[in-house]
Amino acid sequence: MKIRVPAIAVSLTIAAAIAWPAAPGTVAAQQPAAASLIITNGIVITVDGGRRILNPGAVAINGPSIVAVDTPAAIASRYKAAQTIDATGKVVMPGLINTHTHAAMVMFRGLGNDLALMDWLQKYIFPAEAKTVSPEFVRIGTQLAVLEMIQSGTTTFADMYYFEEEVAKVTKAAGMRGVLGQTVIEFPVPDAKTPADALKRTEAFAKQFDHDELITPSIAPHSVYTLDARTLSAVSALAKRLMIPIQIHLAETSAEIGMSQERHKMRPVAILDSLNFWAPTTLGAHGVWINDDEIAVLKRHNVGISNNPESNMKLSSGTAPVMNYRKANVSVGIGTDGAASNNDLDMFEAMRQAAFQQKLVTMDPTAITAAEAIEMATLGGARALGRPQHLGSLEAGKLADIIIVGMSKPRQQPLFDPVSQIVYASRGDDVETTIVNGRVLMRDRKVLTLDESKVLSEARAAADLVRKAVQQ
Repeated sequence: MKIRVPAIAVSLTIAAAIAWPAAPGTVAAQQPAAASLIITNGIVITVDGGRRILNPGAVAINGPSIVAVDTPAAIASRYKAAQTIDATGKVVMPGLINTHTHAAMVMFRGLGNDLALMDWLQKYIFPAEAKTVSPEFVRIGTQLAVLEMIQSGTTTFADMYYFEEEVAKVTKAAGMRGVLGQTVIEFPVPDAKTPADALKRTEAFAKQFDHDELITPSIAPHSVYTLDARTLSAVSALAKRLMIPIQIHLAETSAEIGMSQERHKMRPVAILDSLNFWAPTTLGAHGVWINDDEIAVLKRHNVGISNNPESNMKLSSGTAPVMNYRKANVSVGIGTDGAASNNDLDMFEAMRQAAFQQKLVTMDPTAITAAEAIEMATLGGARALGRPQHLGSLEAGKLADIIIVGMSKPRQQPLFDPVSQIVYASRGDDVETTIVNGRVLMRDRKVLTLDESKVLSEARAAADLVRKAVQQ
């Protein structure tokens, strides 16, 4: 994956390094360096290599980047900020990274519940999409999804859908970060009659948002059961030529294994490996029906996995072998999947269920600890998306994607262990402030980059189209 780091981020990191004193004894002699924002007095969960927790701690931000993480006194002595947020009694942590969504499908939330995946897709979702999806529909749905994600602490999301340029426009305008995949599928869909058309759309989309500081264009072949080998090879070739990530549904259900064997005479991982499909950054969504030999293949090609526990449970798709992935050092992030099959985009819920599910299936209460769950939802997601050097933890030099979580609700008291309380007791609506690229998108629960009432009004109007479509 081509990593695009704004020049300002590099220069600010260098400037911050120069501003640090040469020796501890010279701190008082230094003039404070400029910072655009300081968050101070919070319980800082860094998710860094040492899993440090600073209580109290502070984070200094300048422009899009974190320039220092330290005690409040140390930050105050080194930096003077144009703006300060007092986070006393609150948790300051990396923004959550949702590694698998279909953002605009929030407009199908609650449609066709309590069904197996194939019945849900073929009887409800595919027919409804054919009658309703348009650029305007995607714009409205994405606005609703982005509003929900900002309010619940997601700062980066990976997406697969149609008219992905509309998803990108909304995401960028709202100030969020996205790895956004143009879908390629074999049958006619709202934005492409053929896979060849989808490949052309992907190339145009990638050029439109090339080197964007918030948007990473991607290509999203739907699955091995909805694409032939020739198209899968063409997807891979385009991704490698454009140096963009690939996102693909991978071994989500046992039925998919049978369909892959019928169509390709091989299991999903085997057919992709035979085609040398893997790009430098490839993300497999779900990865439920994967054996140890296939895990070794994924590790060899540095394929990341998005674990989607809530969607997998609701659709009875199965449980991903997360502990085996982790044992093999495969990068695993957490995703919500689309709100049509979850039915929300709250990464706190997904994080908690990711831990609970592994404890249950392994019969081991130590499987996926609270600290490991937070890491999967932040740094693990960054690794799966090929961006651990820029995202996923609070460290100097990384991009300033940060959330502040209130800890005053009755269910969060008493506060003995902030990490445990974040995973096992907190929810998305406990997030008070969301910051992406150093920009405050929500403060004190007020979203600053979207008109919430307008977003909701447009979504309700678009929902009428869905109702009419499913009644026909």
